[in-house]
Amino acid sequence: MSGLLKRPRLRRTALRYADHDWPVLPGAALTGSRFVCGRAGCPTTTCHPALEAWEREATVDLDRVAAWWQSRPYSVLLATGRTFDVLEVPAHLGLRVLGAARLLAGVVGPGRGQVRGPVAVTPTGRWMLLVAPGDPLRPELDECLDVVRHGPGSWIPAPPTRMPEGPVRWAVTPEEVQWRLPDSYAVQAMLVDALGLYGRHADPRPLLPRQPTGARYAA
Repeated sequence: MSGLLKRPRLRRTALRYADHDWPVLPGAALTGSRFVCGRAGCPTTTCHPALEAWEREATVDLDRVAAWWQSRPYSVLLATGRTFDVLEVPAHLGLRVLGAARLLAGVVGPGRGQVRGPVAVTPTGRWMLLVAPGDPLRPELDECLDVVRHGPGSWIPAPPTRMPEGPVRWAVTPEEVQWRLPDSYAVQAMLVDALGLYGRHADPRPLLPRQPTGARYAA
């Protein structure tokens, strides 16, 4: 699909996120096997923000978002630590939590004991669980290097952004859960249970480097 054909879809999706108060920022566009942001001398070829001051520029302003995608097929990135945090985990943990959340929702009913939230999946098998912002990682998870919390100063690539291996996709769409975000500690409790079941097997390919929350991440 050409950049010209992708751009309207990326623009519509970015506007939809911003309309639900999810802070959006443009990411470098995938060109061949590398990401190009258009900034002179930028040495980064992996997925990264297209703006130097991206933390300040991330916005829910619909006019600004529309203007960013008016002429370039930027990747769609979402700033974390504001409307939501993200718990990034390997696939075996993500699948376990998703199954447990669906089971609990079936037992207590929709909207009660809400632990289901939007879940995005990268083509390399990293699961991104969107949760209410503000809570640090529990000690059991903080010791696990393949579990990453994206809070203030971080971002994630959002569907339908493409990576060299394929597109980022939703395993649970925001619409499916009516854009509600689950309690972070409730989801973390299920992750701790899953770690006990599967053991602390580490996935060596986190989406972004593990750094203290609040530090600036660079892909």
